[in-house]
Amino acid sequence: MNRSFDAVVLGGGAAGLMCAVEAGKRGRRVAVLERAEKIGKKILISGGGRCNFTNIHCTTDNFISANPHFAKSALARYTPQDFIGLVEKHRIPYHEKTLGQLFCDRAASDITQMLEQECRAAGVQTFLSQRVTAISRTTEFVVRTDAEQFCAPALVVATGGLSIPKIGATSFGYQVARQFGANIHKTRPALVPLIFSAKEKKQYCDLAGVSMDVIARAGERAFREKMLVTHWGLSGPAILQASSYWEHGAPLTVDLAPDKSVTATVVAAGARNAVALRNAFVGTLPKRFADRWVALHEPDDWTNASLEKLENLIHGWSVVPAGTEGYEKAEVTAGGVDTDGLSSKTMECKNVRGLFFVGEVVDVTGHLGGFNFQWAWASGVAAGRSV
Repeated sequence: MNRSFDAVVLGGGAAGLMCAVEAGKRGRRVAVLERAEKIGKKILISGGGRCNFTNIHCTTDNFISANPHFAKSALARYTPQDFIGLVEKHRIPYHEKTLGQLFCDRAASDITQMLEQECRAAGVQTFLSQRVTAISRTTEFVVRTDAEQFCAPALVVATGGLSIPKIGATSFGYQVARQFGANIHKTRPALVPLIFSAKEKKQYCDLAGVSMDVIARAGERAFREKMLVTHWGLSGPAILQASSYWEHGAPLTVDLAPDKSVTATVVAAGARNAVALRNAFVGTLPKRFADRWVALHEPDDWTNASLEKLENLIHGWSVVPAGTEGYEKAEVTAGGVDTDGLSSKTMECKNVRGLFFVGEVVDVTGHLGGFNFQWAWASGVAAGRSV
């Protein structure tokens, strides 16, 4: 069966649905083809099921890309305040958690229901459980699925990245990009827990569940948030943020006691011994971690030089992770379709008229905290206003 539209959107996630809504509002006949049995599966599991749908402090400094300027145009033309306006229009209650992160009060399904309503109002047709078998282009794009064929002069690829394959993530978007001659920046898991080396696993992984405020640094970027010890290594917001900048084989540096001097209390007390040291650490770090740290790093002597060395270690704990927990645990995929081949205003492929790439499939990756959703909304809107 042949179906004809003005635009076909591959992917019923955040970016694809926003694109479809904007195009539909302009009178375009839009079809959204979703591989899964329902739309927005990644939206539904995000933010612990409450969807961290944007961040009020969004700037281009919150994104990673081979071209750090590419995202500016789309982000400036569709801001967090614009999406908040849509949320408020649908009377969805929300709250700010920390650092500008906005979450639904009830459930992430409020956002998917909102997008479904917007699609219906814009006349968008959604087709679920659609497995695309082939894409071709002559005078227009032809998308073949198991059951039917969709034709349109515009094709929008909003298929996401490789993260969380258990909910259906695949490399399909990159395959489409390569088919039409687009370059792909090497992909990697981002916002992902890191795995200890064998030595550090033995030293720390029985402390799984311990959490503390730290500054985690990878390369030239540092993040001050919580760190969590896991059964495999390190996680928590600070580590997830740093992971996007971490390169395999490089050290991760952690300040375990930001703005504090631990050994100063030992010196001030005049009691230079293991008991005083343990008491100082327990007053600064979680007890289980403090006990382990003292057991591993108690100095051989109690000179000022030894205490200074220990203090420096506390603020510069250097860990060389063995790797990451991979796409299974990564919140997003870094890398993707090369932005040099796309228009920053419309997301259209410069060399293939009518072909657009939006959302996570593009080489634009946000920090933790709602930034990746804001990129999805903004890039989707940019394409939807052009198709």
